[in-house]
Order: sequence, then structure tokens, then C-alpha cells
Amino acid sequence: MSKLSKLGIMGGTFDPIHYGHLVTAEGARFTFGLDQVLFMPSGRPPHKKDAQVSDAEHRYMMTVLATLTNPHFEVSRLEIDRSGTSYTIDTLRALQEQYGPGTELYFITGADAIFDIATWKDCDECLALAHFVAATRPGFSLDHLPASTRQWVARHKERFHILQVPAMAISSTEIRERVRAGSSIRYLVPEPVEHYIRRQRLYVQALPQSRERCTK
Repeated sequence: MSKLSKLGIMGGTFDPIHYGHLVTAEGARFTFGLDQVLFMPSGRPPHKKDAQVSDAEHRYMMTVLATLTNPHFEVSRLEIDRSGTSYTIDTLRALQEQYGPGTELYFITGADAIFDIATWKDCDECLALAHFVAATRPGFSLDHLPASTRQWVARHKERFHILQVPAMAISSTEIRERVRAGSSIRYLVPEPVEHYIRRQRLYVQALPQSRERCTK
């Protein structure tokens, strides 16, 4: 494994991964000078207990297919192979140990995922281990965040960054609904991902209840 100066961690459920995720990762790579972006499909995190999520292997394979052509993108099984509840702090500690203190970590996620970041497990240590990049649509303001989150961001403003991404208008929820309705998802997801969804007949029916959820 070659030494990395800056490593991005793109966390998410990726159910399915879409062009919004890919544009966000590439935007963060360019903006912050990242050597590599590691896509991290979520395992069994502690929130969204009623979330309906596809099998982890399907989400992993779609992420691999979507990132194959970008030499700066890699996919990790760290969270989906971890037993028990998966916390962001555990992931960051594991990556710091794997890559060493010389690698600066940048955790990339959607702005909606950090609305209650002040309640995350060991949230202050999370910011000590990694910069946080909150990707959002243009026009987003920190005023949209709860007061507790704004206060937490203010304490860590040197380690917290807003990345505006027009493609964030694409959502996995809408893609799943379009599949169920028989509508086209072309140009919303990479072509190999579209073929995988059709071949595996994903999202044709409502997803079953699952303990796999987005990460915190």
C-alpha cells in the first residue's frame, strides 16, 4: 500500500450509488487535494432503526461497479464486514491505525447526515481524527442545522467544511421509487449499476426491514 498524504472516506448506504455520490467524491478529491477516495458502504450503524436497506453485498457490488473507471476511487468492506453496531468513530480509528498518523483523513457525507452530529458517539474525537466534509446543494446554509449542531460546528470550524454539489439533487430514494414504478433511471446511475439493478431485480418491491443502516 503506497503512502497517502490525504485520504477521503465517502460514507453512505449507497442503495443504490448514483452520480450524485460520484460527483461529490470527485469534487471533494479536487477541492481538498485528496490522493484517494475510499468508498465505505455502511454496515450496521446505530440510527434509523426502521430503515429499509438492501443486502450489503448488493450495495458493495454496485459501489465497485460504479467506481471501477476512476483510478483515485477504491471501495472498502470495513464496515459491512464488521460485526455488531458500526460507529463512525470505530471506522476512523481503524483507518488511522491502517494508514498511520501521516495520512490526513477527510470524512465525506451528505449535509443531511450531520444534522444531529453532536449526538454521535465520541463526536469530538471524530473531528480530532478527520476533517468532515458536508456535501450539499448550492444555497445550503448552516442556519438550516439544529442549534446544537451549529454550536458543535462552531467549536470545530477549522475541521468542518461545506462542499456545494449541484448533483446532490439526485437521491437514492427517488431512484428506488422510479425502479418500482417502471420508470427510467438512465443517466441517474452509471450504466453498469443500472444493469446490475435490472439483473438482480432490486427495488422492484419495497425493501424488507433491515438492521443495516446509514453510518454514524
